[in-house]
Amino acid sequence: MRGSWRGVAWGIGLLTLILVVGSVGYVILGFGTLDAVYQTVTTITTVGFREVEPLDSNGKIFTIVIILAGVGTALYTLTVLLELLVEGHVGQVVERRRMDKKIAGFRGHVIVCGWGRVGRAIARELTLGGKQVVIVEEDPQRISTVRDYPYVQGDAADDDVLRQAGIEHAAALVAAVATDATNLYITLSGRSLRPDLFIVARAREESSAPKLERAGADRVVNPQEIGGARMAAFLVQPNVTEFLDVVMHDREMELRLEEIEVAPDSPLAGISVAQAAVRDRTGALILAVRDPQRGFVTTPDAGTVMQPGQVLIAIGTSTQLAALASAASRVGSP
Repeated sequence: MRGSWRGVAWGIGLLTLILVVGSVGYVILGFGTLDAVYQTVTTITTVGFREVEPLDSNGKIFTIVIILAGVGTALYTLTVLLELLVEGHVGQVVERRRMDKKIAGFRGHVIVCGWGRVGRAIARELTLGGKQVVIVEEDPQRISTVRDYPYVQGDAADDDVLRQAGIEHAAALVAAVATDATNLYITLSGRSLRPDLFIVARAREESSAPKLERAGADRVVNPQEIGGARMAAFLVQPNVTEFLDVVMHDREMELRLEEIEVAPDSPLAGISVAQAAVRDRTGALILAVRDPQRGFVTTPDAGTVMQPGQVLIAIGTSTQLAALASAASRVGSP
């Protein structure tokens, strides 16, 4: 693109030079100043009007040179300019179609609405967690900085924009734009299009949280409040906080926290933690069990019976957690 603009600049510069040289030449041949400029312009543009003054042999030779140089330069400049315009427009259309096709092929992705500091952090963490992400942003300047994610430019509260982002096949929607009012509208739109969609909404004001929940948000997060609580935790319980921070966010550490759902046909369903011998067989440690009706059961004892639909909160290495996930999902011996 930059090379094309340079070509246009060169072409315009050469045309200007030829116009000046032609005008000076015709003045030398006896033309008036205005007539000389007029004769040069009509010659370069091949309009075909008659000569302003009769031309002798020298004048005809000079005119031939101006025609060859001027017409060639004009055609070159026009070609480069058209190429610049066509490449820019067609390139954008092709890129948009390629991106739309890519988004249409996504299944279980996350739509992140808002490409500010919060939106960028969310997208980065989701990508590290193995999730596909689609960005929705209305601001042209912000959307131009998106590099590694497919995106849709438009108002995220618009149903058509959310459909273009693949909301029919998305696993979750994150409303993370700058204002609570816009996040409220995004939540309403997302919930109306997908009643079963998991929606996380950002709230800047504490009073906005219940409104976003009533609008259909499954979780409401106040980044400022969480940031303040985390900073305070580093002062009150620095070691515990740092340990959790490392386990949750340090990708180089082998130890991890994961949530694993017990499938209906899992060999773990209907038996106790002791009977399943989870610790001995997988090496993972179950820290808590979340039941859809009863909520969290922390530090489950050996007699805790695991049921289908429950979520196990476990800690262990990637290999240990993978073994637990396999046991919780497949049919066979525990």
